Amino acid sequence: MQARTVRLSVIATMAALALAGCGDQGDPKLMNIRTKGPDEFAIIPPKPLEMPESLNDLPAPTPGGSNRSDQRPLDDAVVALGGRPGASTGIPAADGSLFAHASRFGLDGAIRQTLAAEDLEWRRKHNGLVLERLLNVNVYYKAYRKMSLDQHAELARWRKAGARTPSAPPPKDGE
Repeated sequence: MQARTVRLSVIATMAALALAGCGDQGDPKLMNIRTKGPDEFAIIPPKPLEMPESLNDLPAPTPGGSNRSDQRPLDDAVVALGGRPGASTGIPAADGSLFAHASRFGLDGAIRQTLAAEDLEWRRKHNGLVLERLLNVNVYYKAYRKMSLDQHAELARWRKAGARTPSAPPPKDGE
C-alpha cells in the first residue's frame, strides 16, 4: 500500500510540474534578476544650494515644477559631451546628410513598438524549459546565442582587411 502511495505522489508531482509549464507566464524574464531591497543607485542626492547674484534672478515658483537643486542626469550628460541641454529637438544641420542617407528607404514611425512586439514574441518562444523557469535559471544567453557576435573572429576579420582596430580583451578559457 505504501509503494502505491509513493507512486501516486510522484505521478501527482510530475503532473503538477507539467501543468505549471503550460500556463501563461506573462512577460518572459530571461535574466531572472530579483531585487532583494532598495536600489542604492536609484537615489540621486540633490545639487548643493547656491545663493544667486541677485534674488531677482530667481524664477517664479511653480507648484509641482522643477527645482534648481534637482539633479538632471540627462542634461548633465549632454553638457559633459559638449552639447546644450534642451537643444536636442530635431536633427542638427550637421547631421542632415547622415539622416537623409539612413532614411533613404523610408521611415517606420512605429519601429519601436514593432521591435518590442517581435522581441517579446522571441522571448516567449525561448523562455526556457519548465525546470529552468521553476529553478530561475538564466536563459538569456541561451535564447540570444545565435544573434551574438564573436568579437574575436570579427576583430580578426577587420584586421585581415587592413582596418585599424582597438585592442580586445583576451579570449575566455576554451575559446
